[in-house]
Amino acid sequence: MLTSLELALILLAASVLAVVLLRALRLPPLVAYLAVGMLLGPHAANLAGDPGAVAHAGELGVVFLMFTLGLEFNLAKLTSMRRFVFGLGGAQVGVTMLAVIAALLLAPAAVTAWLFGPGLDWRVALALGGAMAMSSTAMVVKLLAEKRELETDHGRRVFSVLLFQDLAVIPLLIIVPALASGSESWALKVAQAMLLAAGLLVLMLRFGPRLMRRWFSIVARQRSHELFTLNVLLATLLFAWLAKQAGLSMELGAFVAGMLIAETEFRFQVEEDIKPFRDVLLGLFFVAIGTQLDLRVVMQAWPQVLVLATLPILLKFLVVALVVRAFGGTAGVAVRTGVWLAQAGEFGFVLLALGSAAGLLTDAAIQPVLAAMLLSLLVSPLLIGQANRMALRLSSQEWLQRSLQLQTIASRSLARDRHVIICGYGRCGQALAHVLESESVTFIALDLDPDRVRQAAATGESVVYGDSARRETLLAAGVHRARAMAITFDDTAVALRIIHLVREIAPQLPILVRTAHEADIERLLAAGATEVVPEIVEGSLMIASHALALAGVPLSRVLRRVRKVRDSRYSLLQGFFHGADDSEEDAIEDAQIHLRAVLLGPASNLAGQRLAQAPLGSARVTAVVRQGVRIADPAPDLLLQPGDTLVLAGTLEQIGEAEARLTGH
Repeated sequence: MLTSLELALILLAASVLAVVLLRALRLPPLVAYLAVGMLLGPHAANLAGDPGAVAHAGELGVVFLMFTLGLEFNLAKLTSMRRFVFGLGGAQVGVTMLAVIAALLLAPAAVTAWLFGPGLDWRVALALGGAMAMSSTAMVVKLLAEKRELETDHGRRVFSVLLFQDLAVIPLLIIVPALASGSESWALKVAQAMLLAAGLLVLMLRFGPRLMRRWFSIVARQRSHELFTLNVLLATLLFAWLAKQAGLSMELGAFVAGMLIAETEFRFQVEEDIKPFRDVLLGLFFVAIGTQLDLRVVMQAWPQVLVLATLPILLKFLVVALVVRAFGGTAGVAVRTGVWLAQAGEFGFVLLALGSAAGLLTDAAIQPVLAAMLLSLLVSPLLIGQANRMALRLSSQEWLQRSLQLQTIASRSLARDRHVIICGYGRCGQALAHVLESESVTFIALDLDPDRVRQAAATGESVVYGDSARRETLLAAGVHRARAMAITFDDTAVALRIIHLVREIAPQLPILVRTAHEADIERLLAAGATEVVPEIVEGSLMIASHALALAGVPLSRVLRRVRKVRDSRYSLLQGFFHGADDSEEDAIEDAQIHLRAVLLGPASNLAGQRLAQAPLGSARVTAVVRQGVRIADPAPDLLLQPGDTLVLAGTLEQIGEAEARLTGH
């Protein structure tokens, strides 16, 4: 029997090796976790310990995932999506269940017996239909976030359907055991559970935002990061527990908690604090799912497994695509949404376990179904990776929309020559664009967030919707005519793909890349980046230079120190920095602008006078600090008061003269 430490070491070592191997093959890490669970589970090496304990710990990973997702969706945003959540989501679940039930009941008995064994009736069909209607919230949401597609047209629809599935599982968790026991009061139980759930949700959403803000404000005033992190964990698990007590899923309760915190000013700190717990436990969740698969059953009944994996994927794809089209989505959006939701879901495993425990499904019948569902999870990342290509092949309208999109980009870029292409229009991209605009340097920005593009374009900014990691988009943006490209988002994998494309199309184009990780600098430079800017290094340099200046170090020495650090990092700047010599720097130091704070005492004769009347000479006042409040760039008619601190700017001689006049010394 393995100890807890030995089990943890085995799981960690196997997960690390599997993730490294699959990353080399460009497969998502969650496939590695599933493989680890299959190989170490009770049906293989049997080293994963108690599958139930692993599953319970892993379930918290999905809880934290839904909590962080709730941080991205405030109440107003969720209200605006209600048509997709209840309309599209309800149609997907209802139509999928009806299609599965009809297919099972109308199929020849020999076929259903071959797939599930004898004794299939409408109760078994209902349980299987409910399980097949579910999709994987954990997998799909994680992939949507990694691919930055949560805010796309298909991303909103996918997430809305997943939310409704979490709601729909509530009555199914009651109906399936009740049908197996032959209870005739299941309808009453479902109604009671739905009323209780609705009441709890109304209370949470009505009074939650105000209570959450007060709660977190009290904790934040203690100025303890440890206490704040503990409070985040408490809030997440408390709402998950309340939801479970009301018959809801824990995931839905955690999502509501995230939405309530999203209404406060603490959402960004909360998101950073919860990430480590979410990622580790989410990996454990997929390991727990993998432990349920018996590889021997897969080998013995592989034809049934293949059929049970293929048909539900095709059925769900068709149902979702048709429903999306019925709700006004384009053909391309319908295809992408169908591909993203075609796999099995974690609640499907829960419903099957209930059906098995209640005697609706035998162990011999449930193993091929479990194997098929796990197989659909394994192949789903591969299918999702091909979603865009499938949309182009299956939808002629998608080609038209893509061509119109490229035409829009091309029409913007044709009027520009020797421009800068900005990949990503987040905070960094917008700051760069504004600096370029102030120097009359033309640019065109590409971004995949439709809301951001729409808002920025409405204000006249040169930004268009487009994927900068596609060859045709770069060509439309005028990559051959550009003078430089800047990749402003922090995604090394996408940045490498863009660099490779640009080096094939325009080998001489300078490429500047932003990164948050120093470890990626060499990879990006080796791929062909002209210069890589590590934001942490630049931030620390700015803080260090300001700290040195405030400590009284002459600015010329500060510049020399910053130059030495940059010389070892930025080859483009070395020639410029080495152009100055010591004698020139000494001359600069003599005439350098300095800052000095001068306090007006209680007896100062300047009290009651206007700032413009102060005897400053050639110095100037950059700020006035009054009772702890800083007044930047004060107006000339500002009335001075005793206790004011004037921040003077000028040379040492100018500041000295002004200070003498102000203080009388």
